[in-house]
This record gives sequence, C-alpha cells and structure tokens, in this order.
Amino acid sequence: MVELTQRQRLIFKKVVERFTYCAEPVGSKALMQLLDFPISSATIRNEMAILENAGLLEKTHTSSGRIPSRFGYRYYVENLMETSLEDPVKQSLQTIFSQRHYSLDEVVEKSCSILSEMTNLTSVVLGPDSRHQVLAHVQLVPIDSKSAVAIIITNTGHTENKVFHFDEDVSVEDLRNCTELMNDQLTGTPIDHVVDRLKELEPLMAAKLVRHEVLFEAFAQAFMRFANEKVAVAGRSNMLYQPEFSDINKLQRLMKILEDSELFKQWTEQENNIAIPIGRRNELIQIGDCSVISAKFHYNDSEEGQLMVVGPNRMQYSKVVALMDYMSSVIEGVFGVGEGGEKCDEQTEETDE
Repeated sequence: MVELTQRQRLIFKKVVERFTYCAEPVGSKALMQLLDFPISSATIRNEMAILENAGLLEKTHTSSGRIPSRFGYRYYVENLMETSLEDPVKQSLQTIFSQRHYSLDEVVEKSCSILSEMTNLTSVVLGPDSRHQVLAHVQLVPIDSKSAVAIIITNTGHTENKVFHFDEDVSVEDLRNCTELMNDQLTGTPIDHVVDRLKELEPLMAAKLVRHEVLFEAFAQAFMRFANEKVAVAGRSNMLYQPEFSDINKLQRLMKILEDSELFKQWTEQENNIAIPIGRRNELIQIGDCSVISAKFHYNDSEEGQLMVVGPNRMQYSKVVALMDYMSSVIEGVFGVGEGGEKCDEQTEETDE
C-alpha cells in the first residue's frame, strides 16, 4: 500500500481528474491553478517526482507534464474517487425506465444505448444467460386472429414475453391445442435443446394444428432468441475519437473483440487482467491500455446481468461508476428487485447512493 501525505493525495487526484478530462499531460503550472491552496511550482514538481517514484505517475516523452500510470488509476479508484450523480440525470433515468413496462430485451438494449451516449464510450450490456435453464411452462394468449402473445417461463422463474404476428389467421382452437402440445411435450427440456426437440415434434404439430407451419416457425424463432445470450453493444464508433486508439491496428483489434460476444468474454477473462472491486456491485478490469467498468444488476432472485463500459485507461471513472451504479438500481426497480436480487412488493424507490 502506497502511503501518501494529504498534499500528495490532493495533487495526484487533480492530475488524474485533469488528464482524464483533457488527455494532455499535466504540468506544475497547470496544477498551481487547479489546487485550492497556495503552493509553489517547485514544490509541486518535487511532489510529482515522489508520486512518479511511487509508480503512480509517468513522465511522457513529449512533455514535461505527468500522466497517471495503470497502477495510478487503480490507486485513484480504490482510495480517492468520489462518485456522485446530478439529480437531473437521476430523474431522467427514472423517467425513461418508468414510462412503460419493458421486457428484458428492451431493458438490455435501452440501457446499453443510454450508457454509450452519457459516457461517450463503448457500452456492452449482458442480460441473464438462460441457455442452461429448463422450460417450465408455455402459454399463448390471443390478441386477434393474426397475433398472439407467447409467455415462456423457465424453472428459475425467468419469464419472456414474445408477440407473434402471423401472416395468416390462426384460430383460438389452434392456439389452445398448440399450448397443450408444448406443455405436454417440451416441459423439462433445457432451453438450448428446445429448438431441436421442436423439430422432432413438427409431424405431431402437423397432425393436430391447422396452421402448424405458422406456429412452428414462430416458436422456433422465439426459442432460438431465448436460448442466445442477450448481448447489446453500443457506441463502438466512440473509440475512433479516443487518442489512445489512433493506431489503426489497435483500433481494428478492439473493434473485432467488441463485435464478437465470445471474443469479448475471453478478452475480459484473461488470466493477466487486473480486477478491482468497487463498492458492492462494480468492478474495474484493466486489460492492457483498456479499462472495463462493470456493474451487476439482478433480474430476479437467481439471475443477474451486467452493464459494462469499455474505454481507455484514461476515462472519467467517478462519472462512469456513479452512472452505472445508479442505472443498475433503476433497472432492478423495473423488475421489482431489491439489493441482493430479492423481489420487492413495490417498485424500488429512488435512492441517493
């Protein structure tokens, strides 16, 4: 553990916050203007030299100023970072997610878009992985002759609602018979095996249902989507504007990772990555010259998803962490889930973290 004096802590904190904001090395003259106590340029240079020897700062080749090191960012996050979110931002998030009832897919997509817009970085949102769950129940509720809502429930209580729009009229009797057939033949089947099992049932569906082709196609697509891990990525192009990724080869490698969920998972789970817990739900992962801030949210008492923001090590950690932490709470409120994944009787109230 690095031991710093109060003055060194204040100087180092200002260097980090200034550099993450402007991406320019910070020198002693700039710090004299930023610090709210009188101090000479020579004293600042001496303190910065001590911070550099401690491994918290680095000197660049192009300037006499300093920038934070990877270790410096970790020290800042663990010891100096102060997180707060402005009330208008909190109110906006509350309003967005309380406008109507969102499905899990919609929450994943919308939260991903909001994160990238508010941080100017790349966001990745992972919904709960339902591939290893088991089908417990299916219900079809008719809307009109050409549409119905399918309600799919797993053994963990995970519920997916899917609206089917048919090209042809489908009778209420067909919907009822299809529901009975699904529950009789597919209950207890692992979600990632349901589509294969459904193909085996196609002859039976043809014998019992008038519009069996329409219903088979609708359910096959619904279960394929259900079985896939829910991943949303937004703001990839934001990386183009980060000076750390001016090297086109480095940018191309990162883009390839962000476009493939399996590659992304491998990238974030490498053994040499450094992971640092931040509070009760957040984590900082350092991967070379990139950082990933993650925050978990619960969908129910047994499933969780993750919000992630990807950017250079030089990111505004306090802003990003505060935003993700609050957004996780708001999302849990959408599904009536409190801290720790427990279901609440009423929607989570707005809280100041």
